[in-house]
Amino acid sequence: MTDPQTTAWLDQEDTHLAQLIRAHRWAVQYVFPGDCADEADDECDDDGGPPFGYTVGLFGLGHPELVVVGLGHDNSHAVLQRVAGLVAGGRDLVPGELLTFHDRPDGLVVEELANPGEVLFGANRHYRRPDEHSVPAFQLTWQHRDGTWPWDPAYPCGPACQPRPGTWRA
Repeated sequence: MTDPQTTAWLDQEDTHLAQLIRAHRWAVQYVFPGDCADEADDECDDDGGPPFGYTVGLFGLGHPELVVVGLGHDNSHAVLQRVAGLVAGGRDLVPGELLTFHDRPDGLVVEELANPGEVLFGANRHYRRPDEHSVPAFQLTWQHRDGTWPWDPAYPCGPACQPRPGTWRA
């Protein structure tokens, strides 16, 4: 059982998140479990895992939530805001799709996150879904600045900075 102080704090957090989603249609939750450099995409502590961000609110628009792993707070927020804006504008993302932008031609690959119940704790709390019946999510996989993807043998930072979908948890 949760103590009254924790319950009160959680109630305030739930209210704040709901207000953000009402005002902006989605919110971004950032999780910083490891000792990673804020804006680095390849300097993560293996013990704590990579940082990640995810949306809360897209499920209410009829779309899976979005997750990005291994980027700092500002980069995660920027990527998720941009792609969530596409979804809120009516775009349905499809696993395997390559998203490119005129100012970011390297792109993002949309992949299904196989274990969203082990990652999207805030989204599941918001939608009152148990982890075993989690809201669905897509992981947005980014290309390293040297042009390699996480599935390439020459990927410089390996799974420590951007693990493959379904192989990591919060």
